[in-house]
Amino acid sequence: MDTIVSLQNSQVKKWASLHQKKYRDEHGLFLVENEHLIEEALKSNVVKEIIIKENEEAKYNFSKTTYVSEEVMKKICNSTSVAKYVAVCEKVLLDVNNPKRVVLLDNVQDPGNLGTIIRTCVAFGYDALYLSKDACDAYNDKCLQATQGAIFYLPIYRGELKDFINNIKKDGFEVIGTSLRDSICLKELEETEKMAFVFGSEGSGISDAVLDLCDKKVIIEMNDFESLNVAVASGIVLYKFSK
Repeated sequence: MDTIVSLQNSQVKKWASLHQKKYRDEHGLFLVENEHLIEEALKSNVVKEIIIKENEEAKYNFSKTTYVSEEVMKKICNSTSVAKYVAVCEKVLLDVNNPKRVVLLDNVQDPGNLGTIIRTCVAFGYDALYLSKDACDAYNDKCLQATQGAIFYLPIYRGELKDFINNIKKDGFEVIGTSLRDSICLKELEETEKMAFVFGSEGSGISDAVLDLCDKKVIIEMNDFESLNVAVASGIVLYKFSK
């Protein structure tokens, strides 16, 4: 099989561009480098092509594979070490059926935090994740790594958070925001059939406009400390009300 060796190859340029959000959005594609993530992507039937570094075995039984030189693989990879395999994956929006537990993130910026929250949502049986327009991209390289493959099992939407909240309220959801002011303690929050939890950005929390739409506000009770990392805080709340 022929090996692509030119860094100027049009296909190579397209693959490399997928490390930028605007090109991921334009093509509806993203790259996965970690071998565990590739296996999860294959299970989820989102892989379009597997790129293999020259002289490596064809580890994955997949119909479309392309061999590239080490220099080309360096250009494609985002990690410091050169991967043996890279999967080109298609963005697929999963269906949501009769949701009972959802999460909304208001301007969360750190890809590690976002990836951890996605992983937590899947671990505790949450049905969907809604991201504000200015939140971190879920297909960011660092976010993908942090999800450990959970991203392939969770419906993720991006848009105007106020619209999302208004829509789920019509569907009978109680919307709970995490806030340090005018809040009840988490242990006082009673479970209802349909619950939506809102978490805010690392720096400023939930915006006032979004917080005003919440039915209730809660605070995690702590010993002489004001706040937790958003990924840690979400883990505590989501576990308490897991399905």
